[in-house]
Amino acid sequence: MSSDYKFQGWLGLDPDSAKGQMVWQEFEPKTFDDEDIDIKITHCGICGSDLHTLRSGWGPTSYPLCVGHEIVGRVVRVGTKVKDIKLGDRVGVGAQSYACQNRNGDCEACADDLTPHCPRNVNTYGGRWPGGSTSQGGYADYWRGNSSCVIKIPDQISSEHAAPMLCGGITACRPLFTHGAGPGKKVGIIGIGGLGHFGIMGAKALGCSEVVAISRTASKKADAMKMGATKFIATDEDRDWARKHSRSLDLIVCTVSSPKLPLEMYLQLLRLKGAFVQIGAPEDVLPPVSAFSLMSKACTLTGSLIGSPNDIRRMLNLFVETGVRTWNNNYSMRDANKALIDFEAGRPRYRLVLVNEKNLD
Repeated sequence: MSSDYKFQGWLGLDPDSAKGQMVWQEFEPKTFDDEDIDIKITHCGICGSDLHTLRSGWGPTSYPLCVGHEIVGRVVRVGTKVKDIKLGDRVGVGAQSYACQNRNGDCEACADDLTPHCPRNVNTYGGRWPGGSTSQGGYADYWRGNSSCVIKIPDQISSEHAAPMLCGGITACRPLFTHGAGPGKKVGIIGIGGLGHFGIMGAKALGCSEVVAISRTASKKADAMKMGATKFIATDEDRDWARKHSRSLDLIVCTVSSPKLPLEMYLQLLRLKGAFVQIGAPEDVLPPVSAFSLMSKACTLTGSLIGSPNDIRRMLNLFVETGVRTWNNNYSMRDANKALIDFEAGRPRYRLVLVNEKNLD
């Protein structure tokens, strides 16, 4: 069965596209396989990864490229070997479009439900499908890809709220799951932006005894407290913050993408055997760390990368049960270039979603 629709979207042609200079044009999707689906896109969140990639900040980007990996829409085509997904389903795709699922019995990552670390992983955009074509993302009318990482969206969560959860949400929540955030745990979230707001709401939803929001200034304190923070630390407004809050947190999730973060001072906040998890991805290296900062409290310095489809389902179910919803600003898909400029300027509160009005039911 061939499709009667065109794959068109906002393409980055060079690094200047990150400055709001993407071009709307047709592109060639991957060849449709038996395990693939096509999605008619209604919503796509904007993620910081999109700008890093468009400007080749994390390394050379293969242009032309359509970014966007917080995709929600309706299934309009289903391969013959696709399971559990049917025409008309409302589904989503996050930052990963394919994992091998340990089919050959040789993938340690997929065997342990660590699919983001699968050596055969295909990113939702800028990756390479097995046939050699470049994966294209969701600033577009349609998306085509393997069904292995496609998630059904619960009826209780609207598409505009669900889209940012598929990357931003799970990126912030997976370290909470992995490191046992819950009753009796004291958790700090560094950075009150798109990722950080999910971290605060996720920690509250898990029932953490304390949720500490950490930012440079108190400008977002009121919002953070509404999201579920129980305490707020403004590091630029109290020179003695690290000493005052020393050994107070079991877990810190750092969402900041700056190479200038005061890492040594943040580590002072950890309790014995505490963990510091970096999820923000700067384009430069992180600051150096003294070995004694880790050794003195037997603490862990680690990172976390998105989440598996099962992690995403767990997060969505948690958010349904606890009523968590994204704080987002919506822009028309037509205005994607303006949305990028506003995103880079820090205007969203706290995620930004492109709405493809012509594809709405």
